[in-house]
Amino acid sequence: MTFETWLAFLSIAFVTALSPGPAILLVMTHTLRSGLKKALFTIAGNLTGLFLMASFSVLGLSALVLSSATAFMAIKILGACYLFYLGIKTWRNGMTISLEDAPQTDNTRSYYLQGVLVAITNPKAIIFSTALFPQFIDINTALLPQFSILVVTLMCCSITCLCGYGYWGVRAFTRSKRLANSKWLPRTFGGTFMGVGVMLALTAQR
Repeated sequence: MTFETWLAFLSIAFVTALSPGPAILLVMTHTLRSGLKKALFTIAGNLTGLFLMASFSVLGLSALVLSSATAFMAIKILGACYLFYLGIKTWRNGMTISLEDAPQTDNTRSYYLQGVLVAITNPKAIIFSTALFPQFIDINTALLPQFSILVVTLMCCSITCLCGYGYWGVRAFTRSKRLANSKWLPRTFGGTFMGVGVMLALTAQR
């Protein structure tokens, strides 16, 4: 994998991890309730679940590459279209963060298990990794090193953003709920996803 390819993946993976979702909401609620140190167990659980989901995606894509290069190319195009759809949905529906349903437990083991469950019960995680990974894979070279780099990069982006939201996100939310739910967030993330989706679709067709 070239450095340029990895850098392109890093940029979209970071935007993905930065986009608010169930995992970020859970980390923020646990941080507000028990502090960032205990919320780290939630982050560890979420990374465990993310690794499992990404591994399932890798196994499926590896089997697909070995069986049909044409089918793999079709997955690339469908994946790019999914990114564009995700951008439209994010732009239109927004990404409002609400902390009204915060968990009532203060047990670190429970925090870890909740982090795992949020990751593995969110089908968007495996759908997104299945859509994103093929865009940066060269089927003519060894698959395992490429998938390993992508999975590790995605997890590093995830832990960075989760810790950031756990600390800075909670501070911003407690200071200004209006700022946390401003309209520019969904428009920025949505526009980024749509642009990347179009670019990857054109690249896949060529």
